[in-house]
Amino acid sequence: MFGRSGAGKSSIIAAIAGLVKPDSGRVILDGHPLFDSAHGMNLPPWRRRVGVVFQDARLFPHMSVRTNLLYGLRRHRSGPGGAKTLTLDTVVEPLGIGALLERRPATLSGGEKQRVAIGRAVLANPRLLMMDEPLASLDGERKAELLPLLERLSRTFAIPIVYVSHAVDEVLRLADRLVLIDAGKTIAAGTVEEVANRPDFAQIAARDGGPETFSVISATIGGHDEAAFQTRLDFAGGSLTVPRIAGGPGERVRLRIAASEVMLALAPPTGLSVRNAIAARVVALDDVRGLIDVTLDAGVPLRARITRAARAELQLAPGMSIYALIKSAALTAH
Repeated sequence: MFGRSGAGKSSIIAAIAGLVKPDSGRVILDGHPLFDSAHGMNLPPWRRRVGVVFQDARLFPHMSVRTNLLYGLRRHRSGPGGAKTLTLDTVVEPLGIGALLERRPATLSGGEKQRVAIGRAVLANPRLLMMDEPLASLDGERKAELLPLLERLSRTFAIPIVYVSHAVDEVLRLADRLVLIDAGKTIAAGTVEEVANRPDFAQIAARDGGPETFSVISATIGGHDEAAFQTRLDFAGGSLTVPRIAGGPGERVRLRIAASEVMLALAPPTGLSVRNAIAARVVALDDVRGLIDVTLDAGVPLRARITRAARAELQLAPGMSIYALIKSAALTAH
């Protein structure tokens, strides 16, 4: 769930977990009702088997890491399919917290606290794990440490995750599906590419300092050129070259491309440092405060932002063929 601060994301988390009671409606998890106002049903939180990891970890300060984890294990409830065999080892090795077991929360870094909080939630054997801005209080270095772990989390423990964030980079790296929330309402829901390419997604993201207009493209790693320190990314419209990124051939990545970093040309360029020239077709042109947002079909949706003078000089019109030029260094891969 993506939206700016105060949009209502945490309220939805609390309603699913049973921490607040909605005025009306239903909460259904995997076909099982948790709340139904019409029938007077409201399961208490401990019967819902929903795990929550908050922004501030909320570990018990008087307990060691080991005891915090064992608390989660004591709350373990078996599901409809029978008991699930869980031990401390279930989470200690995957989360890399073996060296922390005898320490108290006060001695842990923010990232270490979140690892322990995740482990405690997993050991309770939830049907659903919800994470409410788990990286919001961490610095850039700690975020970089935890993002790969979060990326593997659902597969490692076979638990679906509802992840709340207002950070575009987290959403693009972690999500399979995306729900856009604003002012207490669901604006859109669908695949990440469908929702992230909506203009209102970019507008909400821009409130937290992101580019006002951008495109999101799903691609796979086609190969690496070690000598040039570059990676080829293949997508529906062709290939793009970016500075070397981690990952093996076939691995999926998402690209975020700011519209201001996309240049347009009537023919393939020569004598330029720009490495990416993508054939495209003009779909629409919109005047936005004196600048022109150009929507392109490049096999995938792509946006460029140019001046009125550039539009006039290129004589742009819907339906015409064009080349989108993108500097490799301007591409952000997630």
